Amino acid sequence: MTDRRETIKDYVDKSLNAYQKISQAIHDKPEVSNYEFFASQTLSEKLKEEGFTIEMPAAKHHTGFAASYKTGKPGPVVAFLAEYDALAGLGHGCGHNLFGATSALAGASLKQVIDELGGEVRVYGTPGEEGGEEGSAKGSFVKEGYFADVDFALCVHPGGSPEHNLSSRCYACAPVDIEFHGKAAHAAGNPEDGINALDAQILTYNAVSSLRQQLTNQIRIHGIIVDGGLAPNVIPDYTKSKYYLRATDIDTLHHLYAKVENIVKGAALQTGCIGSMKLYQNLVENMVLTPSLDAVYEKNLNELGQTITHHPDVVAPGSSDVGNVSQKVPTIQPHISISDQKIAGHSIEFLAAAESQKGLASIGLGAKVLALTSLDLFEDASLLRKIKEDHAWHVEHQNEIPV
Repeated sequence: MTDRRETIKDYVDKSLNAYQKISQAIHDKPEVSNYEFFASQTLSEKLKEEGFTIEMPAAKHHTGFAASYKTGKPGPVVAFLAEYDALAGLGHGCGHNLFGATSALAGASLKQVIDELGGEVRVYGTPGEEGGEEGSAKGSFVKEGYFADVDFALCVHPGGSPEHNLSSRCYACAPVDIEFHGKAAHAAGNPEDGINALDAQILTYNAVSSLRQQLTNQIRIHGIIVDGGLAPNVIPDYTKSKYYLRATDIDTLHHLYAKVENIVKGAALQTGCIGSMKLYQNLVENMVLTPSLDAVYEKNLNELGQTITHHPDVVAPGSSDVGNVSQKVPTIQPHISISDQKIAGHSIEFLAAAESQKGLASIGLGAKVLALTSLDLFEDASLLRKIKEDHAWHVEHQNEIPV
């Protein structure tokens, strides 16, 4: 029998340059949610070359794809999650050019040994993690049943720190549009004939600010007014704002949503406007940790000569649609260092790190540790069973874990 672990590592080393070039090309051509045509095409075509069957579009996203390789024998199903969207106005300041290439190479390297074991390897190309038009596509992949037969899901995110870190909890998030429709009128000539949609929007903004005084540390709310009218001498008949409503768990988020929705109804009643609040993309769920799966990842990272820096269990100051996946199957999203000094995410410094030598080298390290972690679960049915039990417990008790 061949040494599967060495086969995986050798394949990553042999193929790394090709995936680094893909990462660089995606970095040089940044695309935002729902427009990642180059990135999704480049990654999916490479996986097709690797012997994967490609479904594209996938999950009703025209820049989404599902790559799969079936052995024809029973066994586990793993999904590697690939992100490749950029930030509007900045580019790959979150390193998703590295993220997508790493997951694709992990899937391709695991494929080299999977025929001996049985089961199936998948790589899901999931657009719009940063949000935006048709954003947070992992939510769509969950809703459309792409995880119904998946046993576990893996990915690794580039990290702006000299340290490697394990998966962390993050906020659930409802990205909403709040709109008011009133009646236009000349602001000086006949103001009595108008219904001011901006008044309703300002009342809402101030009421949300007041609501914050009675909220716990489990909640964050932030928003902007994106349309406040067109001219000062015309009473606005339409206004629009965008908010992120965040909470540490999905139940708390639903309660928060209802409170803000009541504020919108109240502002409409006070001004005579017609008001509405609705999601403008997928709801993002909170991350459910599976510590036993992270432990397998850490073990493999250690074997590759790297170490994890452990931090207290806190909620990371953001949201990710990987949380939607984690609600369904055991999932990890550790952070892998791409910088020798601490840098902020969504910054010019992170943009540079995402095409640096250390950033490009992280593709090989990340692909190896993800593929080797998967291999452990394919080879050890009892380990996979324990991880599933651990995940089920954390899903059931997620609202009881203190912040």
